[in-house]
Amino acid sequence: MISTLKYGWSLYNLRGDVLSGLVVALALIPEAIAFSIIAGVDPKVGLYASFCIAVVTAFFGGRPGMISAATGAMALLMVTLVKEHGLEYLLAATLLTGVIQILAGFLKLGSLMRFVSRSVVTGFVNALAILIFMAQLPELIDVTWHVYVMTAAGLGIIYLFPYVPRLGALIPSPLVCILLLTAVSITLGLNINTVGDMGELPDDLPVFLWPDVPLNLETLWIILPYAVPLAVVGLLESLMTATIVDDLTDTPSDKNRECKGQGLANVVAGLFGGMAGCAMIGQSVINVKSGGRTRISTLIAGVVLLILVVFLDEWVSQIPMAALVAVMIMVSIGTFSWESIVNLKKHPLSTNLVMLVTVAIVVATHNLALGVFAGVLLAALFFANKIGQYLYIDSEYIDSELVDSGALRRYRVVGQVFFSSAEKFTAAFDFKEDVERVRIDLSQAHFWDITAVSALDKVVLKFRREGTEVEVIGLNEASATIVDRFAVHDKPEAVDQLMGH
Repeated sequence: MISTLKYGWSLYNLRGDVLSGLVVALALIPEAIAFSIIAGVDPKVGLYASFCIAVVTAFFGGRPGMISAATGAMALLMVTLVKEHGLEYLLAATLLTGVIQILAGFLKLGSLMRFVSRSVVTGFVNALAILIFMAQLPELIDVTWHVYVMTAAGLGIIYLFPYVPRLGALIPSPLVCILLLTAVSITLGLNINTVGDMGELPDDLPVFLWPDVPLNLETLWIILPYAVPLAVVGLLESLMTATIVDDLTDTPSDKNRECKGQGLANVVAGLFGGMAGCAMIGQSVINVKSGGRTRISTLIAGVVLLILVVFLDEWVSQIPMAALVAVMIMVSIGTFSWESIVNLKKHPLSTNLVMLVTVAIVVATHNLALGVFAGVLLAALFFANKIGQYLYIDSEYIDSELVDSGALRRYRVVGQVFFSSAEKFTAAFDFKEDVERVRIDLSQAHFWDITAVSALDKVVLKFRREGTEVEVIGLNEASATIVDRFAVHDKPEAVDQLMGH
């Protein structure tokens, strides 16, 4: 724990953390304003939320170097609540969202991430890369040629500046892109969209604000249907982003701590007039690619964001959107897993389908949770079907001369018996064979669920109806436990009831 804490706040990468935090802060401003507009609230609601969430997760989050703030996925879920009940109920829903997420952390629901397959993660990443690129298109449609030149110049700076001797390794190229293009835009007086055109920046610091709503059950029933999906989508996007940053930095993270950290961040955001938020894959990738590695980078991003929008708003408002579009296009290109396209020929069809379905649903619906759930469900179905195929049952007739207790048919079951393979298990037995005794050897099999136990009951009872004596042997301890608890073939009273006696 102490070593983890030291790593999270280590000064070994201070320059990289400070510079990357500055880049992220600049990139957060238009995003927070845009998401506020989507939710139907004042831009300062998204900006205050981004500041609060970034700072709190810097201290309490489970993934050093990850950026959390107001996001589009969360904003889309707030629209109806804001329209029908107003900002105060949104703030109350944000508080409840945080409480639910904190409870999820204590219940260790973050550990469920191990059930998300690599193909689902790849699909999630590719879908987000596509959505990030699509989100930039409005800034590139019906604009003057200056915008295209500025965007192209920005991309050139981002990809070529790292090769500049000495300076290229010292300063993140996205920061250079933003500063240079802003200077050019101001000097030449270009008539192009700027951050100031996105919405009015706040001119004061956030203050403690308890939501002005009645504290009764009626309020709870109003906000609960919004708080639950907000909590689920927020945790899902945060944990998926944490997994991606884990891969980018080759370091682990504490998913359950991340749940608690995100929850606490949303509680604080709600108390300071902000909307609910979660991890941002785009800004997290910017942070990592700009050199950010520790919690310092996340803290710098949040603090600098507040300083920029409150005290340096006149300068920030003049940043051309073309510069930020170039940065986000870089993020889109860098986020997309290009290797996954090559792997379409190498990977199994089931793996490719899971990845493509995840991408298609996320892009079509803009609902990250829906796409991931669909991918996880499809991956689980493919897995169950594949494991269900690994069930082998053979049989042999053993003459009475070889067995003291008389001739018998011995069935040997090898593999996993559960809902997917139960039908195959039942079909392997010949109930019409004229044999006095049957021995079912389960020493190389495992029974996983009630469906498997029911299949065993069905086989045993069918043989008994034909007048055949049945012996079940070799159950391992785990299988024996579930069979003893739920099976009826070895319980005379239950058998009599089934037989109608």
